[in-house]
Amino acid sequence: MDNLQLSDNTHGSSASTDDGSEVEAIKIYGLSNYYFYSKPAPPLKNQTLEERVCCLKTRYDVYGMRTSVEAVILVELSNTPHLLLLQVRNSTYKLPGGRLRPGESDVEGLKRKLMNKLSVQCDGIFPDWEVGECLGRWWRVGFETLLLPYLPPNVRSPKECRKIFLVKLPERQKFTVPKTHKLLVVPLSQIHENHEIYGPVISGVPQLLSKFPVEIVNR
Repeated sequence: MDNLQLSDNTHGSSASTDDGSEVEAIKIYGLSNYYFYSKPAPPLKNQTLEERVCCLKTRYDVYGMRTSVEAVILVELSNTPHLLLLQVRNSTYKLPGGRLRPGESDVEGLKRKLMNKLSVQCDGIFPDWEVGECLGRWWRVGFETLLLPYLPPNVRSPKECRKIFLVKLPERQKFTVPKTHKLLVVPLSQIHENHEIYGPVISGVPQLLSKFPVEIVNR
């Protein structure tokens, strides 16, 4: 795996917020607990920016606002929390996930996308992804505008909503990734506010996680 670097982390089983409520710790397991494989995949689409905008407009006319769901998945390496990212064409970084189907719930849609991007059926059993709380939402108010971490009050018809969910891993699991993608583990300290490399959504993940204590489980 690439992009590995040490950083500090907080240990503990829970933490108190400003209003005194308890926040459950995120339990993470070592990277060595997991196994990684590749699987065949259809060729990637080589869409230009203009073609992507055109596709967004066409789908908006038929289905309305596009809703995407993405997963924040953490593992431990060198006693440090790392984020799982997919890399496409050695340049673009993405959180695992994708677009919802019409009428599909956030949780079921994210589980379907994680199955497609990170795993396959094994011995007749599908992994049961534990989808936790929604950490944040990003909005695209126009077809050719950038994503915003809030919805302006004057916008009545946003074109896209991207939701970020915390997904907790079991102690052990197999990952099977399409050959068109690379699965990377990147330290949170490297991602934090690194907009130029990871973009505004991914680089904002460490701040979204800041309210949670992280408990590293050594097994």
